[in-house]
Amino acid sequence: MTKTGRRKSERSIRGKLNSPGRPPVWQRENLCRFWRSVAAGHSSEVSAIKAGVSVPVGHRWFRSSGGMPPTHLSPSVTALTRRSLTFSEREEIALECARGTGIRTIARKLSRSPSTISREIRRNSATRGGDFDYHAITAQWHADRAARRPKPSKLACNSALREYVQDRLSGLIATPDGIAFDGPVVVWKGRSAVHRQSRRWSSAWSPEQIAQRLKVDFPEDTTMRISHEAIYQALYIQGRGALKRELSACLRSGRALRLPRERARSRGRPFLADAPMISDRPAEVGDRAVPGHWEGDLILGLGSSAIGTLVERTTRFTMLLHLPRMEGYGKGDVPKNGPALAGHGAEAVRDAIAETIMELPVELRRSLTWDQGAEMAQHAQLQIETGLDIYFCDPQSPWQRGSNENTNGLLRQNFPKGTDLSRHGTNELRAVAHALNTRPRKTLDWQTSAEALDQLIKKDITESVATTG
Repeated sequence: MTKTGRRKSERSIRGKLNSPGRPPVWQRENLCRFWRSVAAGHSSEVSAIKAGVSVPVGHRWFRSSGGMPPTHLSPSVTALTRRSLTFSEREEIALECARGTGIRTIARKLSRSPSTISREIRRNSATRGGDFDYHAITAQWHADRAARRPKPSKLACNSALREYVQDRLSGLIATPDGIAFDGPVVVWKGRSAVHRQSRRWSSAWSPEQIAQRLKVDFPEDTTMRISHEAIYQALYIQGRGALKRELSACLRSGRALRLPRERARSRGRPFLADAPMISDRPAEVGDRAVPGHWEGDLILGLGSSAIGTLVERTTRFTMLLHLPRMEGYGKGDVPKNGPALAGHGAEAVRDAIAETIMELPVELRRSLTWDQGAEMAQHAQLQIETGLDIYFCDPQSPWQRGSNENTNGLLRQNFPKGTDLSRHGTNELRAVAHALNTRPRKTLDWQTSAEALDQLIKKDITESVATTG
């Protein structure tokens, strides 16, 4: 009588598996080498070759991770401890098993516990043939699959949080009266924003602004919390599924993949002679302690179109100057020594600044810092009309107006280079400025610029009433 016992594969502690496919040809070490090479500044092609995989595999790794390494493969992550078997150790186990070496002998050779080797063979051997066939690649594959701890993302589980994030990323911009503007029609093609072409208009809060503002808007609701990195991963990493990939067009960079930023240097030409320089400004302007000190500049577009920008240094409150083209622009010859018909000549800029800045109380009209551009040739007349003290930056030194340069970069999301800026009317400029002024700012402890300016105005009113009383 034959004895019917269970096969060894049925006695193994690993449950029966449906076939998940074939093991990959690469290992964790290949991935780590690939992302270390990317972090060093190499392209995905060069990094793939350094990692020992094909170039198409390198491209696939880069795009599926959104241009950034997974958290557990980041070059800054602590290396694996000796607690886990490495691929080289599994190769040694496979060789010794093929030779018929005993468990305890293999354990002594690898300086491991015999139970570790025995458990490794039982768990990660191939059992399709009814016995334990140990192969290093298959064993590493099973170990990697068992180590996964997948869980749904917070945005996928929390619909209220997902709607909040989407609205702050892609919500329509509107005037203070609630008049919404769609902006240019832009079709997302799965690639980064094209230089000097129209871009999608939206609220465009950064992930960090969204993450920090949640603490202000929902101080008692701990379910309404998310890190800015989780938002980036939901946008860029395939398989996260919570946010549409096309929402990456609402980010300031407009990149379809996360890439190291390139710094561009802007150069200018000195124009004004014997003008008050930034070194002549009082100390109160530099430390941002006193409100009412402004920085200004022009952002230029197609056909010499322009929009003026004014940024208050303390609150970062922004006002935009409408500079329409003058009558006769593009018709016939331009008269010599006549006005700049493009709309941003010295006289037009002077009038636009005076008209806009005079809407503010006198306490918020202290000084204006500008670069050395021809549009400020009538600065002396502007100073008489507004009472502003006007100072100019050093040549080729845009960083001396850091708040304004940063704001101009934010505005380029709505007014890209190479587009006609004259097509935007006053109400549209007000809507864009309002959207910018109602974003939470890290430098203001996540207050908005409008809230900070409103507090300053109320404080001045209170102090003036107390003084007169």
